[in-house]
Amino acid sequence: MGSKTPENEGRNGRADEPSSSANANATGGEPRGAHLARDGDGILGDESSEDGDGDAEGQDSSHAAVMTCSMGGHLSAERGASKKKNKKRKKAKKKATGLTQTSPPRVPVAELFPSGRYPTGEFQEHPVVENTARITSEEHRHKARTHLEDDSFLNDYRKAAEVHRQVRRWTQETARPGKTLTEIAEGIDNGVRALLDNNGVESGAGLVSGLGFPTGLALNHCVAHYTPNPGQKEVALQSSDVMKVDFGVHINGWIVDSAFTMSFDPTYDNLLAAVKDATNTGIKNAGIDVRISDVSAAIQEAMESYEVEINGKTYPVKPVRNLSGHNIKQYQIHGGKSIPFVKTRDQTKMEEGEIFACETFGSTGRGSIIDGVSSPRFYEDTQVFPFLSSRSVQPGVYGYGKDLHAPKKITAPLASARSLYQTINENFGTLVFCRRYLERLGVDRYLAGMNYLISQGVVEMYPPLMDVAGSYSAQFEHTFLVRESGKEIISRGDDY
Repeated sequence: MGSKTPENEGRNGRADEPSSSANANATGGEPRGAHLARDGDGILGDESSEDGDGDAEGQDSSHAAVMTCSMGGHLSAERGASKKKNKKRKKAKKKATGLTQTSPPRVPVAELFPSGRYPTGEFQEHPVVENTARITSEEHRHKARTHLEDDSFLNDYRKAAEVHRQVRRWTQETARPGKTLTEIAEGIDNGVRALLDNNGVESGAGLVSGLGFPTGLALNHCVAHYTPNPGQKEVALQSSDVMKVDFGVHINGWIVDSAFTMSFDPTYDNLLAAVKDATNTGIKNAGIDVRISDVSAAIQEAMESYEVEINGKTYPVKPVRNLSGHNIKQYQIHGGKSIPFVKTRDQTKMEEGEIFACETFGSTGRGSIIDGVSSPRFYEDTQVFPFLSSRSVQPGVYGYGKDLHAPKKITAPLASARSLYQTINENFGTLVFCRRYLERLGVDRYLAGMNYLISQGVVEMYPPLMDVAGSYSAQFEHTFLVRESGKEIISRGDDY
């Protein structure tokens, strides 16, 4: 999930079981035709004599034939029995017990990993940092190490990452032009809940595990923070769209934040390659005691080395200046530290025990974003981008989040505000949520109460973030742990 840079913060059928018919041949019956050898009645009579008046010679030959068949049958039966005694029994093959994921994904990952152990992420060594001293005390460092080296914590975090990988794999296979964004978003949401085996409807269930923030499906010049919500015009994915897919999975408030970009036209391949390269470059340069400004400089250099040609015109890929990656804390998607995509003079360092979401956004537009709710006309500049699609989408509010310093209880003149605040505390805490998630819980007539909570500063509103209309943007993101032994890119998969 994208984070604004500090200067902008002031603005408000599981693997179907074997069919019973598969065992139909193992009923214990004898082989076909065996009774003929046993009883010696393979010939029932002389077919050439329907009336039974054959001469004696014919009867004798017929009788001899019957005797020959009978004796031969007994001999073959005896030999067969002897062979069966000498033949070693074949060992029965072990039945495969492993389940496979369904499409759409509905098998909880706990059933796919019966051992309870989940795959580790990719490990990278920390870069060598010279002429620097640890900025944390020995006591603080020890506490940090204990936190990230806890086996239970790591296994839960890896489980959340595995859920993310399986749900996004399904999304990459099924999200195609013609599908609505609501269908895609709800498919992702339902997949996450099913794989965690937690539907999130009961009070408090959403704080145990679930979505880390609203599933983001930002198209084209909408750089980040768009999700389909009730009351908005339905949007269908088109073959010319560039779609950023950004969703989070949490267990006990620890969020795996990872994102990727999909396009259906090779025109945008270089745009996607630039941003993916920038993200991987940022991760490679990150580590204990590394200055974040150095990571930002490496990101900027990688991204700005690309350009993309659209409709015969070449555009440089620009890092979005007023967005950034971020560290993650429990129940807190933006933990206070930022990783900008352009070099700064900030001397803040990464520390052992921290968790970061290294994400980068690249754009063919101005390389800066504004609030899409407060300035809706900014992204209608057809003079700058004459190939702007006639499709106009009013983005609406992305989501809401309870302020970290908000009190547990409030006094408010509106009953709807008091009731809504209690629902937020019980189901989301400080996790970001959206209208779609509220209405799924059965909450209605909440807009007046929500506006009151926002006006009092206890709830923050998150708008969509837009570049200039007609531009295209891409995003790639991974969550990594700054461990003593190296970096664990916990969300890494074989896709990106």
